Amino acid sequence: MSEALIIDACRTPRGIGKVGKGALAHIHPQRLASTVLRAIAERNDLNTAEIDDVIWGTSTQRGAQGFDLGRMAALDAGYDIKASGVTLDRFCGSGITTVNFATAQVASGMEDLIVAGGTEMMSLTASMADPNSPPPTFDAGNPHLRKLHPQTQQGVCADAIATLEGIDREAVDQLAVTSQARAARAIEEKRFDKSLVPVYNDDGSLALDQEEFPRPGTQMEHLAKLGTVFNHIAAIPVDDSGATFGSLIEEKYPQLKDGWTHVHHAGNSSGVVDGAAALLLASPAYAEKKKLKPRARIVATANMGDCPTLMLNAPVPAAKKVLERAGLTKDDIDLWEINEAFSVVAEKFIRDLDLDREKVNVNGGAMALGHPIGATGSILIGTVLDELERQEKKRGLITMCAGGGMAPAIIIERV
Repeated sequence: MSEALIIDACRTPRGIGKVGKGALAHIHPQRLASTVLRAIAERNDLNTAEIDDVIWGTSTQRGAQGFDLGRMAALDAGYDIKASGVTLDRFCGSGITTVNFATAQVASGMEDLIVAGGTEMMSLTASMADPNSPPPTFDAGNPHLRKLHPQTQQGVCADAIATLEGIDREAVDQLAVTSQARAARAIEEKRFDKSLVPVYNDDGSLALDQEEFPRPGTQMEHLAKLGTVFNHIAAIPVDDSGATFGSLIEEKYPQLKDGWTHVHHAGNSSGVVDGAAALLLASPAYAEKKKLKPRARIVATANMGDCPTLMLNAPVPAAKKVLERAGLTKDDIDLWEINEAFSVVAEKFIRDLDLDREKVNVNGGAMALGHPIGATGSILIGTVLDELERQEKKRGLITMCAGGGMAPAIIIERV
């Protein structure tokens, strides 16, 4: 086996994911993806005919986000037609999975040069939803699967985990305040600038060149005024049987029937945004031949499944698995990124692994910056890479929860 090297990483700013409000919401998903694909090629003076594949992540592959976004965006970016493309879906974990798949192809010697990344236009997803229909369940209405593994809505799962783990509102709100403060500091100190690529309209005018979602100055008293959301969703019927989003979890965890602790709201949940990100991976031989300077090497990757009914708990076992694969311990990791899908996910991760909070999500997370589903994992890998270089540290571990009770994980090492 050879190695897979990270040559570069770039991303768009994240725009508010609402039609008529977000600065990116009017842009076609292929155009948003081609922004980072074009940038990664130009920044590294690539001959795109030599790109073996574009491996792309997009969770909602419908409408304008359908039809193999990776391939279509590469063509839109002006890539040579020899550069093929594929699009995959591991829900929220798609953007890490694309990099993991690229790593396997390059390290195995099957391919030499791959662009991995992802795109999600959540404004598009929201516009396709039927406001008169309940949120979808992950079993897609399959009664056989529902009997085996009841699956509900992510935010309801987050409140269920908070209840089962005894994590209170103050803890999850405090983590959200910390996320906002760290994101504000990172933006002020221009920590994201190395990877950030502005997005332009087709007429050449600027669409967005900075993060649009953060709420700097957020304090505990601001969050205390927000009402919880998922207690309402938990009560929504999922079908004609009388089952609700909450009762689906209670089937598997009957102790919840004694009472839930609903703690999540808009301020301590991930933001709805649009965004795209790309990473360039190469084999050592190709990098040497083309005089591409690697920024990091990929130490290990892993995937892990966990209870699909609670859905959000796989990051801890995924982190343990990737550490074991790498022959490392948590003390060997300088920076950790756990996606803030909901505050309880990051809080439980920190508690279960007994981590130093000053090493986790040091530049804020999705509660402050937003979570463009298929792109987020790739964004986080780039964020860790930039921060390892800024701090002159060595290793970072990135993981995130995904629908169906899964989590991909990756460890990178600065070179």
